[in-house]
Amino acid sequence: MKPVFFILSLLFSTIAFSQNVQLVNPATLATPKGYSHAAVIDLGHCKMVITSGQVGLDAKGNLAGKDVAAQTTQIFLNLKNILEEAGGSLNDIVKLGYFLTDVKQIQAVRDVRDKFIKTANLPASTLVEVSKLFREDILVEIEATAIISKK
Repeated sequence: MKPVFFILSLLFSTIAFSQNVQLVNPATLATPKGYSHAAVIDLGHCKMVITSGQVGLDAKGNLAGKDVAAQTTQIFLNLKNILEEAGGSLNDIVKLGYFLTDVKQIQAVRDVRDKFIKTANLPASTLVEVSKLFREDILVEIEATAIISKK
């Protein structure tokens, strides 16, 4: 009896998961290889959006620039597109995770961030310095979690 209960529980949780989670890959972002740009989870009264780490690549896969500010600008444009696809905006972000190859560049990242989101109530954040990202010319990667109220 216990194995049957376990199998039924697994089956129903899988069905529930597939109905409440939508993987999002906006056409305005470079096509991801081996991952999705975001997961949108329907929580009933709101939606949670968890993004993959975004880098400064435009829709064609070209790097936006060689400096942290240019790359960060493209990242926030990418995040904006993801959140708009899910029915939200950058102001719905509740958590940002920053991965920088040079932590001294954080002020440049913040300066760009502040042009995109309200600074009165900044989201929770984590900053990690990394020795390298997946390409030598990529200097910053940012991931976000957002909560979008249903209207």
